[in-house]
Amino acid sequence: MNSLILITVATIIVLVIFDYTNGFHDASNVIATVIASRAMTPLQAVLVVGFFEFLGPLLGGTAVADTIGSLIDISTLQALPSISIILCGVIAAVTWNIITWRIGIPSSSSHALVGGLIGAVLVSVGSEHIVWGINELGNGHIIGVFKVILALLLSPILGFWVGFIIHRWAGILLRSAPIQVNQKLRRIQFVTTAALAFAHGANDAQKSMGVITLVLLLGGFIPQFQVPFWVVLLCAMAITLGIMSGGWRIVRTVGFGIYKIRPLHAVNAQVTAGLVIFSAAVMGGPVSTTHVVSSSIMGIGASERPRAVRWNKAGDIVSTWIITIPGAAVIAAFTYVLLDQGLVLATGG
Repeated sequence: MNSLILITVATIIVLVIFDYTNGFHDASNVIATVIASRAMTPLQAVLVVGFFEFLGPLLGGTAVADTIGSLIDISTLQALPSISIILCGVIAAVTWNIITWRIGIPSSSSHALVGGLIGAVLVSVGSEHIVWGINELGNGHIIGVFKVILALLLSPILGFWVGFIIHRWAGILLRSAPIQVNQKLRRIQFVTTAALAFAHGANDAQKSMGVITLVLLLGGFIPQFQVPFWVVLLCAMAITLGIMSGGWRIVRTVGFGIYKIRPLHAVNAQVTAGLVIFSAAVMGGPVSTTHVVSSSIMGIGASERPRAVRWNKAGDIVSTWIITIPGAAVIAAFTYVLLDQGLVLATGG
């Protein structure tokens, strides 16, 4: 029983660290446009974003947590090995976040967590313990890995085209506006940035909430899959601290590396990303803030001056989108093998 409590506490701690790196990693996505358009100072941006980021998980429901919590089915296993599998998957996600942050690549924490969990389950107990969701399509149910992949795939596409349309219409409406309108657009960003931060918190913090609740359920600490309030509060605090720490390396990529951001671009990107991310949160779809914000900037640039969009940087982001899930899965597999071998040596078996 002591071993079970130890591994449960260790897994929850690593999940809180993942939530922190998620906020740290994604801070750039939330504040990049407001910094690039000079609407706020970095300190103002971090304070505004930090406050509304904290409110997002508290008020945004638990639909995404339910989706992530039902991604794998290892309830038939004993508590200790099942929680160990989750621990390996989350370690892989944290590792991937740190590596990509260090390099300055705006990768997806959502992809990393999903890839880590899938990789750990595949190498330990096999694919039959992963809820792929393919068999339920005939019944009209979208669940499991299919639901996650669908959300991760469609959200950047929606980000691109919603950003394209919003910016095209905004350009028509403000065609004759004087240059002073930029000052109003900068002030508006205090609202749009707050909304984006709230949406980000409502979607992203729920991923750790879902996995922590799954761990508690597998360990027999709660009777059913229902996110406890202390888990909501813990994850809200962790992701908020991460956001307030900032991920300044990636700000350069998102805010300056895709398209030259002016106040109107920033407002439209924030509105677009906020709408897509919060809509996904309501429907239980975990999405990548990184890719929604980046794709919205690309859509805005494409609607105005396609040749001015740095499509090579967009290509780098797409490449990262493709490799994150398998990359995190491979790290999780190696982590599980190392942990398993370590336990064998420790027990002399």
